[in-house]
Amino acid sequence: MHKIITRIWLTLRALGSFSNRYLLRPALTYLRQGIIAFSARHQSKLKAFYWQQKKHQFQNFSWRRLQPVHFKPVFKGIYRLILLVLLFWVGLYLVIYVGLLGPVPSRAILKARQNHTASEVYSSDNVLLGRYYIQDRTNVSFDNISPAAVKALIATEDARFYNHSGVDFRSLLRVLFKTMLLQEEKSGGGSTISQQLAKNLYPRRQYLILSTPINKLREMIIARRLEGIYSKTEILELYLNTVPMGGDLFGIERAARRFFNTSADSVKTEEAAVLIGMLKATTSYNPRLNLERSRQRRNVVLNQMAKYGYLSPTEADSLKNLPLKLQYRYETHNDGLAPYFREQLRLELVKWCATQLKEDGKPYNLYTDGLKIYTTLHAGMQTHAERSMRKRMARLQSQFDAHWKNRAPWGNNPEVIRAAMRRSKHYQKLKAAGLTEAAIQERFRQPKEMNLFSWRGSLKRTMTPNDSLRYYERFLNTGLLAVEPGTGYVRAWVGGIDHHTFKYDHVRSRRQAGSTFKPIVYTAALERGLTPCTYFPNQLQTYTANNNDTWTPHNADNKYGGEYSMRGALAHSVNTISAQILTETGLEPTIALARRLGIQSALPKVPSLALGTADLSLLELVTAYTTLANKGYRVKPVYIAKITDRNGSVLRQHRPGTGVAKALAPEHAAIMLELLKGVVEEGSANRLRSEFNLTLDIAGKTGTSQDHADGWFIGITPQLVTGVWVGAENPAVRFRTLSLGQGSNTALPIWGEFMARLVRDREFSDWRQSQFPQLPPDLQQQLDCPSFLAEHPEPVIKQASFLDKLFNVFKPKKKERKAQEKEWKRDKHNEKREKGKSRGRFWD
Repeated sequence: MHKIITRIWLTLRALGSFSNRYLLRPALTYLRQGIIAFSARHQSKLKAFYWQQKKHQFQNFSWRRLQPVHFKPVFKGIYRLILLVLLFWVGLYLVIYVGLLGPVPSRAILKARQNHTASEVYSSDNVLLGRYYIQDRTNVSFDNISPAAVKALIATEDARFYNHSGVDFRSLLRVLFKTMLLQEEKSGGGSTISQQLAKNLYPRRQYLILSTPINKLREMIIARRLEGIYSKTEILELYLNTVPMGGDLFGIERAARRFFNTSADSVKTEEAAVLIGMLKATTSYNPRLNLERSRQRRNVVLNQMAKYGYLSPTEADSLKNLPLKLQYRYETHNDGLAPYFREQLRLELVKWCATQLKEDGKPYNLYTDGLKIYTTLHAGMQTHAERSMRKRMARLQSQFDAHWKNRAPWGNNPEVIRAAMRRSKHYQKLKAAGLTEAAIQERFRQPKEMNLFSWRGSLKRTMTPNDSLRYYERFLNTGLLAVEPGTGYVRAWVGGIDHHTFKYDHVRSRRQAGSTFKPIVYTAALERGLTPCTYFPNQLQTYTANNNDTWTPHNADNKYGGEYSMRGALAHSVNTISAQILTETGLEPTIALARRLGIQSALPKVPSLALGTADLSLLELVTAYTTLANKGYRVKPVYIAKITDRNGSVLRQHRPGTGVAKALAPEHAAIMLELLKGVVEEGSANRLRSEFNLTLDIAGKTGTSQDHADGWFIGITPQLVTGVWVGAENPAVRFRTLSLGQGSNTALPIWGEFMARLVRDREFSDWRQSQFPQLPPDLQQQLDCPSFLAEHPEPVIKQASFLDKLFNVFKPKKKERKAQEKEWKRDKHNEKREKGKSRGRFWD
């Protein structure tokens, strides 16, 4: 206070020296003396002095002595300057008000104003899967904001919020005297919450040297209009939803989620003080970047709350002594549940929004219009699917690395790495920048520090981009898709092992289908009149294609002889018989059925189609198997249940039954389902019973492509059809042996792990004993035949006598014990190897 009085006194003294006329100089003298008396805290003397001067004026007053004031030239210049400044500000205000320096939003525009709001994706069990945004913001109502946050905001930013109409002139005077004259930085600013809201809604512009005054006046005009439209509560709600919190983060709700993993209505007082304290400088007071600075700023906010009565001094002191604890969660579009699914959804929604018009005639914007997308994905199933994938793929990758050791799986073929380089974003950016091939090659040979994906966590390494390509080319990848057969609802979607590193979605990628295509061949045969008990000889045959090329299919185990029924041939995936069945059925009927089942990819018209030489996607194959599980009715996969706007109005909704079409006769679908059960009961998928202890009904088919580059398993249960693919990005990267590279060793364990987790989940515990509908007697009769007939009758085995049996009981089984002991040691070694407790190689 003393500084202010001293500055005013010096100003008046300077002005008094400009004139010694009768009116001006005595008046300034009285003011100076009064100020001196006041500053000396002599209020009584000041009062006596005042009346003494008044009495003196009246006693000595004379009209003759009253003369006009003649200002000196210096004072005339100051007077004119003040007048010009006032005229300038008034003129500038009018220019801004009428919009000559840029449009100022009208009341109607402000009333209709909507924040840029992220669109949100929800699962069928109401879990937030992810968000699409330019500004990471979630609008919440005032009732869903913690009162502590509101009190901290008012106490810190605008203590007189409820006593002004958008512009606080008392605060402006404080800024004039304390901040500008006395240079006190801690005295605070003059902008009200309403003015700050105006700045948040309509960011400042550049006007050369007049940017600050023009923007300030513009914000005052908008603030006054906002106060005339919205209540104080609504202004607080708008402000806390629009306030920038650093980077792409906006609003109290998302800030609470990111820094404290809580919602805006559950944020504690000390946490609210941290968030409100960030408003002064979102980087300097960011608790993740500057923890101690943020803690000090939090305590300043708590002091302000105590100063204005929102907290007692005792409460403020106790909260200031608390440590600042963060639960920081920053998720990008690569994080969270189902990142591959959300990316696929985003691509479709962007196209859909472009065709949907709002009331103002503009198309919807996925990133700003706050849409709510309700999907059919089940968060619980998705979680089980991703965990199953991670567990089994980490184990499989260890097996693959041990299998190849330090050798390159692609051998001496440099084209594998060159192709990977051309696919990389780094290469495409350099190419787009105009660099030559030689310059790009040189860039790929320059080492730099990078973070690498591994199954044991992120690794920091310094290596060249070429080395990183070689590192990543060794990884096996996967895709998993689970669909309800009756509704077509997609319940789980896993497109790869890590969306940060591998962007390609293997639910939609096309790879050689292998034996998973055989059920389509067998179904087409049933439609052409072949019966399940028709026997086919297991023998080599040569076929001629339309271009006169010859082809001789071989069995994977190179075993021939005997005869198989459809059940036995499908269960054991006998290639020679699949080729015979396709030949008898015909290529055209088989391809026509594949189209009806939902296969859209190109199908080569060659005999080798019987073995799945076509490149198909996991989505297509699961759709086809879903038809078999749905009594012959094809259901188009559905993953968008409903879309609403920010006000809850429905823009799009899936109607059950849409996209259903009859593809084949129900009896043929029932027979094929029974044949596929044989794959699990006696064929290549029998480990689902022994290893995973699954007791529910299961039908399915394993698949392995040429040179075992791709492994498949499509499994059907009464409630779900789930497909899994495993392979490397480049088909040249693969296991060297069929036993390791086949689908029953790569893809099937992921399926088994996923289903085992589901049936252990309480929500799906009733699936444990679920069964397919019982076959009618006439269809059951058609399947009543052995799977295999040998060429020669089996030799009669002599029955062992009682003494032989007794002797065998006590006979030591040395070989069996050794085999069991070896298997036990191998499992324990591999388990330790996966946990990092053993440095030995993976035991094949």
